[in-house]
Amino acid sequence: MTQLSTQAITLPLPNLSPGRALLIGVIDFLTLVDLFATQAILPSLAAIYGVQPSEIGVAANATTLGMAVAGIVVGAFSARLERKRAVCLSLALLAIPTTLLAFAPNLTIFALLRITQGLFMASAFTLTLTHLAERCGRRTATALAAYVTGIVASNLIGRLTAAFVAGLVGSESSFIFFAGLNLAGAALVAVALTRNSPEPAQSPMRFWSAWQNHLANTVLRRTFAIGFLILFGFIGVFTYVGFVLMRSPHMLSMGALGLVFLVFLPSMVTTPLAGRVTDRFGPGATLPASLALALAGLTLMLLPNLGSIVGGMTLVGIGTFFAQAVATAHVGRVARGDKAAASGLYLSSYYCGGMAGAAAIGQLFDRFGWTVAIAGVFVALGLAALLGLKLRVWESQR
Repeated sequence: MTQLSTQAITLPLPNLSPGRALLIGVIDFLTLVDLFATQAILPSLAAIYGVQPSEIGVAANATTLGMAVAGIVVGAFSARLERKRAVCLSLALLAIPTTLLAFAPNLTIFALLRITQGLFMASAFTLTLTHLAERCGRRTATALAAYVTGIVASNLIGRLTAAFVAGLVGSESSFIFFAGLNLAGAALVAVALTRNSPEPAQSPMRFWSAWQNHLANTVLRRTFAIGFLILFGFIGVFTYVGFVLMRSPHMLSMGALGLVFLVFLPSMVTTPLAGRVTDRFGPGATLPASLALALAGLTLMLLPNLGSIVGGMTLVGIGTFFAQAVATAHVGRVARGDKAAASGLYLSSYYCGGMAGAAAIGQLFDRFGWTVAIAGVFVALGLAALLGLKLRVWESQR
């Protein structure tokens, strides 16, 4: 294949100022806000479509299926894409299925539109993530921690806003508001980012050869598995906890449920520290420690009082987001050669984990209840922590 002359997004990151880190986080927030906001209104959507929690949980998280597919495809062909233009176009097109969700007549159409959202989300996400890994050098961990912090903001602000807007105009109409945020993201990319020539391809080998090389790397395979398990557990918890909190004995309203998701606020403080902590202690210590915190949070969520559940949600959020920042940066630092292909494989594995978590934990929740569902999440995150113990410091992998 002949490589086209392309340009890439350039954030002048050799000196990562707070303003530039904020820009990274805002772009990520506007890219992924639709992914998480829907979870705050799942009980309402389940009532609208007349389905079980596991059914609406899988349909809402079908976005991750589209993201898994697009992560690989975009990662494979990103060398042919002009980054800024592609990210801007992806966010603009994302507004179309987001708007149509307000008019979805049944759960099947709803799920298909969510998958379409995932395709465009992952296109923007993968291209920006690849750029950060390629351009930041030794500041990769710090830049990616800022980017993952944008995911935290998506969870927090997206859920709060979804619950508030749904309370005002209804759950379906809230999607029109989020379509506006998609367009705002496209405008920000168009105005705030500049372009330059990307790094030339190291060799003319076909993209599947790059996949083979990355999959042959034991460290990368382990990191891909860790990403799968992290989102498996995270989606398993935060997709179905709303149903628990809106049932007896808690009986929270939609507005009160939205406020519960302030549990993500501490993660916005802790996640940006992931780069510095990992640089000091290494991923083999940092990632398992963060997941141990999440496991402690899961045990609190089994207690039958609201304070314990909220405290447990807070710890799960802190631990999983921190671990995700460590794992994401680890892929960018240890991948040899085509980092776009490595990022695509990681994101595909990560989002496949989200879909699997929604389906598997949803079945456990419907059939056996909250305690068994939490036990399933505990196993997944515990396994991720064990795999993380074997990660080596980045420098030894160069």
